[in-house]
Amino acid sequence: MENKKAHEPLLRMAKRAEGLPSWKAWGIRVIAFLLSLVVSGLVIIAVSGLNPAAVFATMAEGAVGTNKSMWVTIRDAMTLLCIAVGLAPAFKMRFWNIGAEGQILVGGIASAACMIYLKNMPTFLLLLVMVVASLVAGGIWGLFPGLFKARWNTNETLFTLMMNYLAIRLTAFFVSKWENPFGSNSVGIINSQTKAGWLPNLFSPGYNGDYGWNLLIVLVVTVGMYLYMNKSKQGYEISVIGDSVNTARYAGIRVNRAYVRTIVISGAICGLAGFVAVSGASHSISTGTAGGRGFTAIIVAWLAQFNSVVMVVFSFLLVFLQKGAQAIASSYNLSKDVSEIITGIILFFLLGSEFFVNYTVHFRGKKVEK
Repeated sequence: MENKKAHEPLLRMAKRAEGLPSWKAWGIRVIAFLLSLVVSGLVIIAVSGLNPAAVFATMAEGAVGTNKSMWVTIRDAMTLLCIAVGLAPAFKMRFWNIGAEGQILVGGIASAACMIYLKNMPTFLLLLVMVVASLVAGGIWGLFPGLFKARWNTNETLFTLMMNYLAIRLTAFFVSKWENPFGSNSVGIINSQTKAGWLPNLFSPGYNGDYGWNLLIVLVVTVGMYLYMNKSKQGYEISVIGDSVNTARYAGIRVNRAYVRTIVISGAICGLAGFVAVSGASHSISTGTAGGRGFTAIIVAWLAQFNSVVMVVFSFLLVFLQKGAQAIASSYNLSKDVSEIITGIILFFLLGSEFFVNYTVHFRGKKVEK
């Protein structure tokens, strides 16, 4: 019987034993982004026959071309960044918090309630109460799945996802309770005359599009989370649990306590994003306040590898693409689907670049016999 010689496969993938240097990892991401622009340009030519350079210029004009559009982009990027920062500790611990949408909504409900029922309080005190209320509401919304995970090892993905639907119905209840005018099924702009509970202008007095406080609050939270994750004992515990639960238990880390603590922090920061959305942006509350950003923030967190500082870049990039896609859809009378395809191509290349950052590909080489 003849012995069959084993053949080495043409391609072999292996996880990198040591992480790439930062400059190489970012180099791969930049190359992937440039390649995505090339492919997007080819798609634009094939679909519409337009000049890709002009289309990309229109995207930039729509996102940051004017003072107003720039501040709107900053506003939306800050809200997205706040949610991604909130998700980072839970995801790094491998606690899959898919409930950011609900945590944003309950934080927004708490903020709106303060604006409606405590509108006669001094401005600074009212804003402080709104911040605390949104943090507490989001933290409580995260507490339940954390307790069930710690006590009965329930599936946190399903639990937090179901909490989203509960938050949506709760929001609908309060909208019907606060609807103004009655029968409109809408809260409308809360305190439009007095602006009680509105974050004031910071950088441009008198300009209605100033979202400076949104920027300042979220950047403070971002830096604080970076220090918490990298310089504190709790951040170290999160990292160890994320690598191996058994190793964490062997090291004496109270895993169940860490689960509860981390998801409460995660929910509280997502609740704060509800405050930013209500007090610093829409000045209203509805079932669409979260706007799907709880799921988009997951992409931001993964692309940044749970580094809150790096999330700043990806938050702005995703919002820039969103605003730019809307601009080209209206300027060139293109279908919304075409603009979303361009955004999808860029995201696909960025997500794909993470494979080459974390894995290496080996080709079959020729063996030289002596």
